[in-house]
Amino acid sequence: MKNNKLKLIGCLLAALLTTGSIYAQKENGSIDAELLKEFAESYKPTGAEKALRNVMLTTSVKTLAVSQENKAKELNTYFSNTVNSKGITDQESSGRCWLFTGLNVMRAKMIAEQKLNGFEFSQVYNFFFDQLEKSNLFLQGIIDTRKKPIDDRMVEWLFNHPLSDGGTFTGVADLVAKYGVVPKEAMRETFSSNNTSAFNSVLKRKLREFGIQLREASEAGKKEKELMSMKKEMLGTVYKMLASVYGVPPTTFTWAPKDSDGKYREKPQEYTPKSFYDKFVGIDFQNNFVMLMNDPSRPYWKSYEIQYDRHVHEGHNWLYVNLPLEDIKEMAIASIKDSVMMYFSCDVGKFLDSGRGLLDIKNYDYESLFGVEFTMDKRQRIITRDSGSSHAMTLKSVDIDENGKPVKWQVENSWGASSGYKGTLIMTDEWFDEYMFRLVVDKKYVPAKVLKVLEEKPTMLPAWDPMFMMEE
Repeated sequence: MKNNKLKLIGCLLAALLTTGSIYAQKENGSIDAELLKEFAESYKPTGAEKALRNVMLTTSVKTLAVSQENKAKELNTYFSNTVNSKGITDQESSGRCWLFTGLNVMRAKMIAEQKLNGFEFSQVYNFFFDQLEKSNLFLQGIIDTRKKPIDDRMVEWLFNHPLSDGGTFTGVADLVAKYGVVPKEAMRETFSSNNTSAFNSVLKRKLREFGIQLREASEAGKKEKELMSMKKEMLGTVYKMLASVYGVPPTTFTWAPKDSDGKYREKPQEYTPKSFYDKFVGIDFQNNFVMLMNDPSRPYWKSYEIQYDRHVHEGHNWLYVNLPLEDIKEMAIASIKDSVMMYFSCDVGKFLDSGRGLLDIKNYDYESLFGVEFTMDKRQRIITRDSGSSHAMTLKSVDIDENGKPVKWQVENSWGASSGYKGTLIMTDEWFDEYMFRLVVDKKYVPAKVLKVLEEKPTMLPAWDPMFMMEE
């Protein structure tokens, strides 16, 4: 039966090709029967190509493109400079890499200063407020744009992106400054925090419903004060929904450092999330750190701000300095040598050998597999939407050769201890050049000439620029 159906489809296709009824207007850019015939006649596979085609019909092209020569090389795990870390976190099936990465930067500092055997902040605590703040940001955006038509670009963007579980370093900075942090034991992960998709979809639907209600109320003549009162009630509903799946954030808790045998080193004390942050973290992310970008599609040595790309309504838009790679690497090396981890983001899916934990442009050879060349450079990949930042991790190591040049780098990931190389990913310097995008560095490692760029008025970029969608 299946073969008969295939024969029927083949006959119909042949009939269509001969009539040309659906392939008219070749001169206007369409594909007609004559052009298809040219394609078919030009495709003359050799015996080896036919054999390869047979394999490709039933096997993943990624599997077939693996460079066996590269895979056979022993994975070099030596690094000349590294920041010590204890324990690998796991974001599980959620898009919270940005939050895990930001908290892991703080975690490394706290472990070192407090001489802890291990420690982890509660990610769900800050995520709860992230989702509440993003809901407020969306609803306020609807109120602010209520006079604009529904098909206005900004209104469309708001309804397309009421909130997500993705984010940026700026969001981490604003959230911890406003809400503080708590130890993981003070607010544990839940099923929905580890698996955000289902609830995120429900909450987005409710927010869009609220957004339409606010616009319709405005059209019916309600004033801004009344709309703000409606928004307050709506946020109460959002809080209830969040508390139902993530739990209620603690306002106080007790904590004290423990020895390796689990015994308290001192008497536990009561803290608020803010007092705990002030005492044990004390990092001013908002003012003492600089986001650096390598985006060759835009001019270097300029600062850029992303409109409406923030997590907190009264918080900060995403602001960065666009720099050549070599300048970024110098700051990264200086930070690692001083035992300070950094927030790092990249296009992690490109040429990743997940089993070995290796990011190397030589991992896969698609050119040999298909007999075609792939010639786009980094700038071209960005402007054609082929590449962009997709994942945040914590940069912790660099291997420097005898000439002082980096050979490879290492990041602490948040995909669990069994992923990659013991929970980390190792990247060659060549891969770093092609697919690294952002790095956040303490100002003490940033040269004056870079800080001077921040004194200039930044170029404002639209929220819908695809280069700056939230990180997953």
